[in-house]
Amino acid sequence: MKNLDKLVIKEGHWTPISYGCDPLERNINDHLKYGFINLDKPSNPSSHEVVSWVKRILKVAKTGHSGTLDPKVTGVLIICIESATRLAKSQQNAGKEYYSIIKLNNNMTADNPLSELKKKVKFLQGAIFQKPPAISAVKKELRVRHIYDSKVLEFNEKDNTGIIWVSVEAGTYVRTLCEHLGLLLGTGGYMYELRRNRTGHIDE
Repeated sequence: MKNLDKLVIKEGHWTPISYGCDPLERNINDHLKYGFINLDKPSNPSSHEVVSWVKRILKVAKTGHSGTLDPKVTGVLIICIESATRLAKSQQNAGKEYYSIIKLNNNMTADNPLSELKKKVKFLQGAIFQKPPAISAVKKELRVRHIYDSKVLEFNEKDNTGIIWVSVEAGTYVRTLCEHLGLLLGTGGYMYELRRNRTGHIDE
């Protein structure tokens, strides 16, 4: 089998069966019944719109996605087709990774702004309290989410923008995380742009 060393497997032995076929030999009808699409969602359409377009283009009865992306957010959107929609829940609850551009409202007073930003980003790792933003579709109540890992990739002092990478629990709002960073830095800040580069085991 191709790329066997990259497959996510629980056991290391092969179980022969009298039906089915090698994944690389499946016909198009099998893919349309049990497959999924790793789609790079563009900015502007909502996740619901993209899923509807895929459903109409492929002429299938059921489609579902593995976690909503806001209209302006780009990146990995897993679209499950027909019977694969049963697996959508497992992907929705899987961990996510994002690249975000944070824009600060004012200049930092620290001597080394990059070092200060890195310190605050590390401070917000682990379990944190979050309340979904007003524009979100979920219930606006305080909840705990986990930031598994995060790092600052770049910071431009001239226009007060930085690029941060985060690995988070499903349901974490990076928009809220950026606002919290702005509060910790004493400058105020907001999420300028966001891209999801991984959901569960599926990445770009």
